Amino acid sequence: MATLKDLKARITSVKSTRKITSAMKMVAASRLRRAQDTAESARPYASRMARMLDGLSTSLAGQGGGNYPLLTGTGKDKVHLLLVMTADRGLCGGFNGSIIRAARLEARRLLDAGKEVRFYCVGRKGYDALKGEYQSRILGTHRTRGSNGPTYDDASHVANEILALYEDGQFDVCTAVYNYFRSAITQIVTRTQLIPVATSGGTPAAQPVEEAGAIYEYEPDEEALLVQVLPLSIRSRIFSGLLESFASEQGARMTAMDNASRNAGDMIDKLTLRYNRTRQAKITGELIEIISGAEAL
Repeated sequence: MATLKDLKARITSVKSTRKITSAMKMVAASRLRRAQDTAESARPYASRMARMLDGLSTSLAGQGGGNYPLLTGTGKDKVHLLLVMTADRGLCGGFNGSIIRAARLEARRLLDAGKEVRFYCVGRKGYDALKGEYQSRILGTHRTRGSNGPTYDDASHVANEILALYEDGQFDVCTAVYNYFRSAITQIVTRTQLIPVATSGGTPAAQPVEEAGAIYEYEPDEEALLVQVLPLSIRSRIFSGLLESFASEQGARMTAMDNASRNAGDMIDKLTLRYNRTRQAKITGELIEIISGAEAL
């Protein structure tokens, strides 16, 4: 049975833990607002970039344009690279676990289909979880610096390394696995094919594209523009994924720390009740001993 000293020490410890979790919740909440605004402001840019790429690719396909490996692929579907975007830190609920679980399921599906699987890990948690089982399959890692979230330099660094691996023939298909931010309590595990660049066959660029009264014309010609747009599109998609992942991380951490603070409060109430009962029982026992001793005299 725990003594009064033990119970008091445990209550003090839980109170200190609640202070930490409450502070982490406040920090995550302040970062979440900035991260959410940044992620949401990047979505229209990524959407317009994809739409323009659709138009260019469709136009060139109709004209029998040249061969673009980033767009058409290597002609094989043998080696798949999974770009796994996790956090560098924990204490964010199931944020990291959901991404790692999805990456493992995708890897097993591809391996069962006779494909080769390789990984590129963004974030320490993903690398730490995958290195035990897939150490020899991890081609590279990257950790974002600073507490204000990923920058475009981080996305460019990751994109440059992936493009170099692709040019070196290390993989045929690259898929990003990350959490899409829906709300502070809802993050959706998303898989996005990066290479070959997935297009939806949009409106041909040779025809006027009207949206809210706007007409778009491309200059220089489609082929010269596509050479520049394809790598830029990959960087844009990676940057968008990093921003979504960071916002999801802050939302998951805020929710997790809020739940932890509530649980700490419940535990403090239970321990306090137990402490009072134990103290009352001890006082009652001492009174019985005094009364018994007085009656014996």
